[in-house]
Amino acid sequence: MKHILITRPEGKGAALAEQLEQAGYQASLYPVLKITYLTPTNVELSPLVNADKIIFVSQDAVHALNALKPAINTKAQFYGVGQQTADTIYEVFGVRAALPKQHDSEGLLALKSLADVDGSNIVLVKGIGGRPEIAKTLKQRGAYLNNCVVYQREPVEPSSANWIDHWQSHNVNGIVITSNAAVDAIFNTISAAQLTWLQQCEFYVASERIGTYLQQQKINSTHIHTAAGASDHAMFTCINQQGSKMSEQSATSKVEKAAQPTAKNTSNTTKSDSVNANNQTQSAPQKVSKVGSVALVISLLVASGVGYEFYQKLNASKVQNLAVNTLTEQNKMLQQELQALKSEQLSLQQALLNSEEQIAMALNENSVKNQQALKAALQKVQQSGNTLNPQEVTSLQRMAEFKLWAEQDYPGTSAVLKRLDSLLSDHSGTLELRQAITQDIQTLDNIKPVATEAIYLQLNSVIKRIDDLVFNAVNLPEEASISDENALSEDVSDWQQNILNSWNKIVDSFITIRHHEGVLIEPLLTDRERHLITQRIKLNITQAQDALMAKQASIYFNALNDTKRLVNEYFKQDDDATKVVIQTLANLEKESLNFNPEVTLQSTQKVKEWAQ
Repeated sequence: MKHILITRPEGKGAALAEQLEQAGYQASLYPVLKITYLTPTNVELSPLVNADKIIFVSQDAVHALNALKPAINTKAQFYGVGQQTADTIYEVFGVRAALPKQHDSEGLLALKSLADVDGSNIVLVKGIGGRPEIAKTLKQRGAYLNNCVVYQREPVEPSSANWIDHWQSHNVNGIVITSNAAVDAIFNTISAAQLTWLQQCEFYVASERIGTYLQQQKINSTHIHTAAGASDHAMFTCINQQGSKMSEQSATSKVEKAAQPTAKNTSNTTKSDSVNANNQTQSAPQKVSKVGSVALVISLLVASGVGYEFYQKLNASKVQNLAVNTLTEQNKMLQQELQALKSEQLSLQQALLNSEEQIAMALNENSVKNQQALKAALQKVQQSGNTLNPQEVTSLQRMAEFKLWAEQDYPGTSAVLKRLDSLLSDHSGTLELRQAITQDIQTLDNIKPVATEAIYLQLNSVIKRIDDLVFNAVNLPEEASISDENALSEDVSDWQQNILNSWNKIVDSFITIRHHEGVLIEPLLTDRERHLITQRIKLNITQAQDALMAKQASIYFNALNDTKRLVNEYFKQDDDATKVVIQTLANLEKESLNFNPEVTLQSTQKVKEWAQ
């Protein structure tokens, strides 16, 4: 029965073990890693609020983030590297996550929705040191990436030597590995003999990335079998398919071996039968010579025995004493030689044991030194590759200041500061600087831009309503019909009256007094005066529009104030059109035209201090 060892963290391999046992395997749970949840700062969690895309690398990342109960944009696009991660996202957040066909980093990066992410705010929720390829690729594609580190994997024990001996004693044949951290935990502190044993085992890994990393530990690729993902179903399918192939190969080899001895036994039987037949044919003519020889030998022995017995009786005592002494001395010599041989053997065994121990210790020391040197070299390479360039940080900060003071582009300034925060997120020792940058981003995002287009359209609607307003005036009535009192009479006797009437007509040519019927209370305006007032109001509103586009708040409000005064003075206040215009003007006067708010970047001074 094949013995499969499952190294997944505690609580994650029970279902797979049950499937394997039902299929006829022996399965053992042996977690080599433990999961520890971390507590990121509010600065590290703040990008989740405005994130466009959120990527979870594992189930542990989902549970660890949910334990923090952070503010998160549930309208963002969620991603899961594997099927179990996507299922966990739906259970925890109630959101369907995008899932790649190939359940690994390469498959995730191949998704079309992650191909064009230039300017997108992306949060990568992961463990310490996990999935560096995803972060690197998304940054190269122009995304504003924020790493949210919420857990870490640690070996259950500092040394794996005891594990290997235990596995070997229980005849483990296959080992399930689902992360590079598990590979490090297993191969961290093992001896050469333990490595030799591991090289004979079969390894079932969750991705090609883990398989490649496993080959760096001197494991042959023929012993590495890659599943379609880290799910229990994928791992079971991989193990079961590989077990079926090995069973077919072993059955074929047994049949071939069984056929070979049968042929050999047949040929040997034939040969033995022919030899026996030849011996039987040749043994008959030799019987006479053998009997005579035996009789002669017996007679000689009898004769010599009789003579020797007679001689022995004469010298029995002397010979007996001599033989005893000789045997005693030989016995002592043999015992001494035997003792010397035993002590020499013990010394040789001890020397051999000491040599083996020294060789094993030397090999172990060399292995540890090599691993330490390799890790130091890798860390050095990683540090050199991830070294933060102060010039790049200073350049981004200056770009933000230029957009703020020269262009007055507040959204653009916020975008540059977010890019700077993303650059600093992968480097330690920048927490205070990132806090200042986050504060500046929040200040810029809270600045509400002036709704220039909306105000302009409202002013335009007022212009269209001016012609519909009713003036606060009345039309002049017709002049009252008056009889001509200064008409001249044709009667000569009325010459005096005619002179008076003529004088009155002369006076009327200079001063004309007209009389109108009715009582006049409101002012009287001619058509020309009405036209001039209407054009004056339209001119004021056009001036307000120009001031709005030129960002001149004082001219804008003066034009509105003059327009409102003219409407109140010359138009009927109880008319519906007049009421609408007056209300619109009142609302426009309440607009806060803060075109140039005073903003001071707190991060400027922090960047200067950090660069020094």
